[in-house]
Amino acid sequence: MPKYLGKLLEGFEAEKWRREVKSDQRLIPSPKSLIEPLSVRELEGLNLIAQGLSNREISERLFLALSTVKGHNRIIFDKLQVSRRTEAVALARKLGLL
Repeated sequence: MPKYLGKLLEGFEAEKWRREVKSDQRLIPSPKSLIEPLSVRELEGLNLIAQGLSNREISERLFLALSTVKGHNRIIFDKLQVSRRTEAVALARKLGLL
């Protein structure tokens, strides 16, 4: 039961963070250097990447399929014009996205 309870609490925390991001659009700057700005969901994934979570951990935290997380990552990397997680995080910090 403790493992299930932990998963439930993680879900509530993820939902709380999603609501905070949606309610405060100032967290989503639109740097002119980006071809297309990142969506709320993409920023959420980028934040979890920056925390060092694996794709599997991100999928569990956000209740998404692993393939969906990988698809979000590909879109994030395309929008940031990078090819690695470390590059994405470094650029996002430089642009003020994290």
